[in-house]
Amino acid sequence: MADKILDKIKELMPSEALPLLDEYIREHEHDDEAYTLRGMKYWAMGMRANAINDYLSAIRINPDSKARLALLSANAILDYYNKDLLNP
Repeated sequence: MADKILDKIKELMPSEALPLLDEYIREHEHDDEAYTLRGMKYWAMGMRANAINDYLSAIRINPDSKARLALLSANAILDYYNKDLLNP
């Protein structure tokens, strides 16, 4: 049943999904997939710190969580450096 709820929330826009995910996580605090999904919705809204915190929460719950890949991707994006884009 929890998977069905998360599948429905996945289809929503981030602004609609976040309040539902907050409520879901309050009731299912050990669901790493919910933290991963909320992190992805935060990332989509540009709320990078919240996204990373949720990825880390998911990894603490389940070290093999999909959030591990999301966190690696987030760090790769944040660590990107292009010297040609810097102003002298």
